[in-house]
Amino acid sequence: MKKLIECVPNFSEGNDMNIIDQITAEIESVEGVKLLDVDPGKATNRTVVTMVGTPEEVVEAAYLAVKKASQLIDMSKHKGEHPRMGATDVCPLVPVANITMEETVEYARNLAKRIGEELDIPVYCYENAAFAKKRMNLANCRSGEYEGLADKITTPEWKPDFGPASFNAKAGATAVGARDFLVAYNINLNTTSTRRANAIAFDVREKGRVKREGNPITGKIVTDEKGDKVFIPGTLKAVKAIGWFIEEYGVAQISMNLTNISITPVHKAFDEVVNKATQRGIRVTGSELVGLVPLQAMIDAGKYFLRKQNRSVGVSESELIKIAVKSMGLDELKPFNPKEKIIEYMIDEGAGKKLADMDLQAFADETSSESPAPGGGSISAYVGSLGVSLATMVANLSSHKRGWDDKWEFFGNWAEKGQTIKDELMFLVDEDTRSFNRIMEAFGLPKGSDEEKKARKQAIQDATKYAIEVPFRVMQKAYESFDVIEEMVEKGNPASVTDAGVGALCARTAIMGAFMNVRINTADLEDKKFVNDIVQKGKEIRDAAIKREEEIIKKVEQKIG
Repeated sequence: MKKLIECVPNFSEGNDMNIIDQITAEIESVEGVKLLDVDPGKATNRTVVTMVGTPEEVVEAAYLAVKKASQLIDMSKHKGEHPRMGATDVCPLVPVANITMEETVEYARNLAKRIGEELDIPVYCYENAAFAKKRMNLANCRSGEYEGLADKITTPEWKPDFGPASFNAKAGATAVGARDFLVAYNINLNTTSTRRANAIAFDVREKGRVKREGNPITGKIVTDEKGDKVFIPGTLKAVKAIGWFIEEYGVAQISMNLTNISITPVHKAFDEVVNKATQRGIRVTGSELVGLVPLQAMIDAGKYFLRKQNRSVGVSESELIKIAVKSMGLDELKPFNPKEKIIEYMIDEGAGKKLADMDLQAFADETSSESPAPGGGSISAYVGSLGVSLATMVANLSSHKRGWDDKWEFFGNWAEKGQTIKDELMFLVDEDTRSFNRIMEAFGLPKGSDEEKKARKQAIQDATKYAIEVPFRVMQKAYESFDVIEEMVEKGNPASVTDAGVGALCARTAIMGAFMNVRINTADLEDKKFVNDIVQKGKEIRDAAIKREEEIIKKVEQKIG
């Protein structure tokens, strides 16, 4: 699945929209990157930009933006309330989907190296990208700000990680980092009391509250041997929180920054505030997400609340999001539109027509049109998705069957596995068509010079190989679905056994059809070892599928008599 990272560069210009527009135009020029937000601040004379996309493309867009900022912004003339040390002050990369922090750190360091070497800008790597513990903290890297940079940069202690160890008067210095995704999240209370909201915030935030002698409110503040205040930690790690009153809504809220949602996810923060508020006689009425949230955070929340109800989590993505929204009251203050609040959906919006988003009639009409795609590969993937969907339906129905209450988790786990296979096959419906388009694009490349002919030939070979790999993945995923199908035939609700049986027929059809596409696409591939290996593996899957389907259908026939 597609890797996604977010980048949130801060530029030291918040008043001149002409400069800001030129910088953001560089970002928008890179295909595969979506500009999500541009937030200029006049008093701070600083603009925070948010973009998201595939890693290589985001790094390219960030580099171009940093380059343009260094050309347009003169730090020797900059004034602003916010701490800063460079034209591009900070540039953090944030893992969003299907990518690890370790991978993100590598991208950040590569970006920092390029900025330093190609633009002659001193660069410090901070947070997870830092090479030294002291440099993990951005405040340390930026200490002294721009005005103190000329002296600071020449000291051995603050030699830049990349770029020259000399003062760049115009561009200053830049901090490039890798950090966890930060979610701004507010929880609504049925009170107008800021003091009570703060009390709950202190209960849950990692920092906690100041420790006092005797009375926890009026007692003398406890200090350590250095004279610093001693704090009683709160219950949630990686959480900052404060209570405030929102006049617009007429209620108090717990305003939270979840600085690492892999440690404290949104649903855990919500439930903990519910518990602490209840202990203080206050009720949580709902919540709101400020800005965007990764899709996985919503899926995890939906599954969490379904499990609390002893219900199957093997339901569709849209259903999981709906459960999450209703469980946390995310639509209490204003409508919650997933297409506007979930990062992945924001990227997909306007990305072009997808087969998987069509209704049944439109999909059939598109298939029957003069266009060569979607073809047999996409249809094979779709038939496979329908087959495992039937088995997943049986699992979900079985988890709710009267008298089987103790089996909900067993069937829910199978339903979840089925949903995963279904989602992969639905992705491959469009990916098969995209692979065909890649071949057409490769054939359209220029072929004038010898170098162009060589590049064109290689592009055609690469695209052809991918067009073989996609239907082969369909075969693999459809074969995996037999595990779910057979389990439901044997142990699922007997009234739905024929639904699982039809699923087996679909899985076999998907595998047979996909294998035809594998074979026909191998004809023009020069890598004969790859061809022989994948055809042999394909035959093994095909033969095993024929046998598996026959065995499952026999079991279905026996059950229906």
